[in-house]
Amino acid sequence: MPPLLIPVVVFIEGFCSLGAEIIALRRLVPHIGSSIVVTAPTIGFFLLALALGYAAGAKINDRYLQVVARNFLISALLLGIGFSTPFVNGLFAHIEPVWLAYTLLIGGILCPLAWLLGQTVPALTNLMQTRRTGEASGMALYWSTLGSFLGSLGLSVLVMQWLGISAAVALCALFLLIGALRLQRAPEVSTRGWQVLAVFLAATLLIIGLNVPLLRGQLLNEPQEVTETAYADYSVIPTQTADGEPVRAFKVNSSTASLISDGSPPRYARYIDYLRQTLLKDLKLKNSDILVLGAGGFTLSHREPLNRYTFVDIDPKIQTIAEQQFLHEPIRGKFVVDDARHFVTNTAKHSGDRFDVVVVDVYSSHHNIPSHLVTREFWHDTRQVLRPNGVLLANLILDSKLQSDYARNVLATIESVYGRCAIEVLHKDRPLANVEVLCQNGGSSLSSKPAKHYTDEKNAADIDHARANAGR
Repeated sequence: MPPLLIPVVVFIEGFCSLGAEIIALRRLVPHIGSSIVVTAPTIGFFLLALALGYAAGAKINDRYLQVVARNFLISALLLGIGFSTPFVNGLFAHIEPVWLAYTLLIGGILCPLAWLLGQTVPALTNLMQTRRTGEASGMALYWSTLGSFLGSLGLSVLVMQWLGISAAVALCALFLLIGALRLQRAPEVSTRGWQVLAVFLAATLLIIGLNVPLLRGQLLNEPQEVTETAYADYSVIPTQTADGEPVRAFKVNSSTASLISDGSPPRYARYIDYLRQTLLKDLKLKNSDILVLGAGGFTLSHREPLNRYTFVDIDPKIQTIAEQQFLHEPIRGKFVVDDARHFVTNTAKHSGDRFDVVVVDVYSSHHNIPSHLVTREFWHDTRQVLRPNGVLLANLILDSKLQSDYARNVLATIESVYGRCAIEVLHKDRPLANVEVLCQNGGSSLSSKPAKHYTDEKNAADIDHARANAGR
């Protein structure tokens, strides 16, 4: 047996097992977000399946190389097909409720993959020629963990950033195929050469076809090109308004983030029209500094020369995508690549920059706001970067009747920092609607002076009304 065969195979196992976990978490973002209630169970189920794989691998008594080769081949197909864009999007598009689709993806793809790959280290440790069991297991774990480290770092920082999530899927799947093929060619393994090569060639073509966007579009007749980054999936779709005017829809994670037309004046999404109306007509802003957290399609500042805009978004590629595929012109304003929470916190503490308006329009899935952007601390920091009498404008997607615990708690959290805010619900006839919240920086926090409740037993409504109108 070649001396480096086992270390290389174990390295591939570590690289691809943790790579599969990272890929799974990224694939879930467009559909159910990246909150702790999503990431924690996903990691937990992965580790449980991996532990069960270790136990299963310890029970293998012979044909170690054949078993690992088989496991690598099956894992490559599970990874390359099960985490491909068409499969994941199709799963969440056709399976309801969303928790069932999640269960099928994690229980049917990620966990079996982890269980298969988990068998690698205990199985191959039996073939390591050392004098001590501890030395064999220690070196096997070293190569596996080293692979996991490089897999997590390389896929998240390099591959996903520059080539996209589909490239990460294809890379891991092809690594597993290479490992399986090398094991099949070992002298200790008796195989029929041409049949093995045919199987591996077919698997390679299938994986590449499903995970290379250009080939995938031809194979599945996809109508639009999807640009995948480490943070989101983007696409621009030709569509039309209710009155038949052609527009382009800028989709982020399969959700329409913005609309634009080539007419004069251009047409925008309804919530963008509302925000522009509030800024330019209601507030009559001119020569003002406006901070926009969440770039979307950059339509808030489109052909708007009266004010200065600073857009903050975590994805460094969104500007290029919006300019080339959506706006068809350069953005108007300054673009900063940063997490929204980090930007406002750092600006509040270390920078003298202050803004007349802060617009919050950040999402991690169809309607899910990242959890660290709905806390009192975040809203407090947005208030700190506002000038006196500055304005907060938040675009939220909540139930249209504002009856859910989430809706009531989010709004109560904002008002605990800013005081009473104006709330406008767009699309009241839909289950989920854009909810526009406008708060004045000059208001007093409701947390220090909670509102009273009027009851039949103790009713001060008339007195409060008289006090409110005394100074008018």
